Amino acid sequence: MTQQPQHSHPDQPERSGQSQYVIRAGGLAHDAYELDLSAERAGWEWSSLRVLALEPGQGVDVPGGEHEFLVLPLSGGCTVEVEGEAAGQTLEVTGRDSVFTDITDYVYVPRRTDVRLTSAQGARIALPGARATTDKPLRYCPREEVGTGLRGAGPSSRQVSNYALGNEVETSHLLACEVLTPGGNWSSYPPHKHDEHTEVERVLEEIYYYQVREGADGAQGFALQRIYPSPGHDIDVCTEVRDGDVVVMPYGYHGPSVAAPGYDLYYLNVMAGPAEDSVWLMTDDPHHTWVRQTWQTQEVDPRLPMTPMN
Repeated sequence: MTQQPQHSHPDQPERSGQSQYVIRAGGLAHDAYELDLSAERAGWEWSSLRVLALEPGQGVDVPGGEHEFLVLPLSGGCTVEVEGEAAGQTLEVTGRDSVFTDITDYVYVPRRTDVRLTSAQGARIALPGARATTDKPLRYCPREEVGTGLRGAGPSSRQVSNYALGNEVETSHLLACEVLTPGGNWSSYPPHKHDEHTEVERVLEEIYYYQVREGADGAQGFALQRIYPSPGHDIDVCTEVRDGDVVVMPYGYHGPSVAAPGYDLYYLNVMAGPAEDSVWLMTDDPHHTWVRQTWQTQEVDPRLPMTPMN
């Protein structure tokens, strides 16, 4: 099993007031969990994210609760043994070598369902979650159901893979997708927000979990993340992020996510909010939405797609 690279950040304090939104790699680690970010720790009501590092042959019990979640391999595969009312089901998840090489099959786990995860070869498994208010069926999701696409053009080109967003997966409140951004490009751009409920927007708490592809000779890269105020919401984050870091976004305009030249960027988006229609509706910062028009005369970055697409 490939161990997550260790890294350090420049010896300087976080931007004033932003430390509550930025969680460095290892900051919420315990036992087999590289990350255990509950809704309570994030300071909100809905979204959560855990990342499990399974050694070869290791099994970990994940108890059911009020949160639904996905069993989403980042690297390697796993066996999902279901307990409780659905006891006896065993689901095999093939997984993938890396988030930079492929999309993956996965499992949707409803609230109040206990599972045990094991991996013969070792794996890193993300568990994006949301507080649930309805019961949905447990479901194995083949990789063919992942919704994939290319977004933007020129230096704003990126690749998006939807796991619980606009595809066949039925959830109570959880939305989840992955974004791949070639080194030097800008993602989450134009900046956008989803912090009020309107005909064109939904309130969604969002988590960004980052991985950065190694450069030449194993060099550890970085990216930049920006969040700034939207009407009625005061927030100011401008930070360097590296492999394993997390940024929580309760409100505000977020973007861009900028991949440093030479270092491809991955991030997992986890979103949830009070609306029960399970849709992603956002609005651009009106100062920058004009940038979308420029994509009509630009080519998509030839480095995309990075992985096979459906």
